Amino acid sequence: MYITNDIRYIGVNDHKVDLFEGQYAVPNGMAYNSYLILDEKTAVMDTVDKNFTEEWIANIRRELDGKKLDYLVVQHMEPDHAGSIAAFLQEFENTTVVSSQKAFNMMKAFFGTEYAERRVVVGEGSTLELGKHTLTFVTAPMVHWPEVIVTYDSCDKVLFSADGFGKFGALDAEEEWEDEARRYYIGIVGKYGPQVQALLKKAAGLDIAAICPLHGPVLTENLGYYLNLYDTWSSYRPEEEGVVIAYTSVYGHTREAALLLAEKLQEKGCPAVKVYDLARSDMAAAVADAFRYSKLVLATTTYNADIFPFMKEFIHHLTERSYQKRTVGMIENGSWAPMAVKVMNKMLEGSKELTFTQNNVKILSALNDESRAQIEALASELA
Repeated sequence: MYITNDIRYIGVNDHKVDLFEGQYAVPNGMAYNSYLILDEKTAVMDTVDKNFTEEWIANIRRELDGKKLDYLVVQHMEPDHAGSIAAFLQEFENTTVVSSQKAFNMMKAFFGTEYAERRVVVGEGSTLELGKHTLTFVTAPMVHWPEVIVTYDSCDKVLFSADGFGKFGALDAEEEWEDEARRYYIGIVGKYGPQVQALLKKAAGLDIAAICPLHGPVLTENLGYYLNLYDTWSSYRPEEEGVVIAYTSVYGHTREAALLLAEKLQEKGCPAVKVYDLARSDMAAAVADAFRYSKLVLATTTYNADIFPFMKEFIHHLTERSYQKRTVGMIENGSWAPMAVKVMNKMLEGSKELTFTQNNVKILSALNDESRAQIEALASELA
């Protein structure tokens, strides 16, 4: 596949994977992207997961069409992108590796060698001349590993963005970009908003015609849309007005309360209401929507003098990713000693710029007139 006249796509699709990074459901698989730049000198941008080494090397040889391969640029050392480095360097014995010093340190850990005899170490502002293509390297520490670099080709105005602007899903899957990109970003990169903001500021000074990420499609149109989404996500601002109701329920009473609240919010004209049963829903999707919308309601039972395990996990996912700048309401259920609100408040006390609702809901086993009235009040406040 041609990206430009000189840049070819040589990546692979993975339809065997069920859980990316062992935790994210990927029903439409994953793409491991790699690119080949053809010039007076040639360069491959990143490798692929080791399970696809042979297919990937065949792609390289097809596009090289007999040309010598001069450089392998390694932007990120996570194994889904770096897993084929050792096999590649055995196959292409005269190729030089270009990467950051931290990446070479990681190569020592992964492969037992830093490739000291065939490497070029680059840092912020370093360049690599291929002919008419000049690659400029930009450091992107903790987006989302410490060794990451991104690369700008000034000839074709292409930004090779490492894991930035990636998404779940293989390239041959028909699906919208936004939802799977949000789930990917919030789940994998979301903790590192300040570092993404720093990288966006660097990118703002570049004339970019295309973004080539390590996962997901190459972006060539309406780039402002994608950049604005990344700016919103990495600054932790809500994308949309709306309420996410995340609940856990043992015998159905807390579920009944959550659904009644959703019904009341819709009656009052709330622009969006999303309801997640945390025991059964995709946890990553629930987390992503909690960041997407402006308001969140946590509904759970008191459980072993604590809260139900799936709710505890959900809140940990939020706080690990610096959840902030939202309004939060709570529904608790307890048959004799309800304390879920106290526990959830404690878990969220380190989060920044959260506004807690004045109206919360306390259920003693099952809904009654009093708790229904509290749900009405909470719905009025949120709407």
